[in-house]
Amino acid sequence: MSMPLSAWPVSPAVVVLGGIQLFGLIAAVVARLAQGTRYEPVCQWGCVAALGLVGGLCGYAIQFGPHAAATSAVTLLLMTMIAVIDVRQRC
Repeated sequence: MSMPLSAWPVSPAVVVLGGIQLFGLIAAVVARLAQGTRYEPVCQWGCVAALGLVGGLCGYAIQFGPHAAATSAVTLLLMTMIAVIDVRQRC
């Protein structure tokens, strides 16, 4: 018999790790969407700060095991790809 999802014990550290990673992804998307607007510099600095935060989190998460550190590393990869790759077609 499986346990309902709401009954699973969740560590506050896991919630914080996930929240910081989500913040990082949102910061990368917002920086990308703000390109060419007057908010571009602020959003880009926010993305750089989020990259630093998630990078530090990646180093900190090593103590929780390889899966936590790998998740942070994948978040860093996604943030970089969102910020760098231009998927718009140029004719």
